[in-house]
Parts: sequence; structure tokens; C-alpha cells
Amino acid sequence: MAFRIGPSEIRRLENLFGVPAKSMGTNYRFELLSQENGRRLALELYPDIPIGRKRGTLVSVYTDAAHLQLHFCSGLIISDDLGEATFVGEHRGRLSGLIVEKGAGCTLFANVDRSILSGDFTQLAPEVMMSGVALSLTEEVLEKRPAHRRKTTSRKRKVAVRS
Repeated sequence: MAFRIGPSEIRRLENLFGVPAKSMGTNYRFELLSQENGRRLALELYPDIPIGRKRGTLVSVYTDAAHLQLHFCSGLIISDDLGEATFVGEHRGRLSGLIVEKGAGCTLFANVDRSILSGDFTQLAPEVMMSGVALSLTEEVLEKRPAHRRKTTSRKRKVAVRS
């Protein structure tokens, strides 16, 4: 069964962020404001929405400078200690994580190879290590299966070049 954000997760997010969720019918909206940093952010959660030919959970974040979306969210980690919620999606061994902070901050890690989550972080370049450490919290909600391995074939793709 696909992951769905339900009433219990909404209540936990309300407690984490310290603001009530606004029920918008098919979705929930959180409006976060940090007076200290001058940041504001809107988080919208669509627990069951058509996405192409399938249905899934959609997470949208709006800031003054960006609009980020995570399609087919497959898990959620709420950390009171860190003051953040991590929404994760996985496809063929690649992860995307959208982290929303209580202080109206937001971080996106996209297309991260799942195998780095349980590896030796000290062997990674610092730029790569950050995503591995941040998304390692999501291992507990990811399906218990090995990272996807792509089958290799001897077929070559033809690439069209236009001038």
C-alpha cells in the first residue's frame, strides 16, 4: 500500500511547527514564519492526488524565492529534536528528500543514490556527505529492499543531434 499522510501525521506536524494546519478540502496547508530570520514558508500536503496516471502523496513548499515539489512521497520522519520534518520519495534506488524546518527553512536533496545512506560517510566528498547524513534518518521508513540495480544491456541508444 502506498504511503499516505493522515490525521495523526498532521497533528504531529502541528506540534512540531507550532502552527495549526489549514484544511483546504483536498490538502493541508501550514504557514511558517520566522521573525528572527525574516523567512516565511508555506507547506502544502496533498495526501491522495492524481499524479499523471497514478495517485500519490504530493508535498509542495512555497517560499519568497522558490517553489519545490516532491511527487509520490513515500515516507515522513518528524524530528522534534532537530525541529524538522523530512519528506522522502524513492524511485529505483534513488531518493529525494524535502526537509522543512520549524524556522521556515527548507532543503532539497534530489536523486541521491540510496546506497550512500548506510555507507561510510567519511569516504564521501563533503558535498555528497551532507545529503547522505541528512537522508540517513529516512532509512527506517523506506521499504526494506536492496537498492535498485539497473540491468545492463548490450543495446546502444541512438542519439539525435540537431544543429
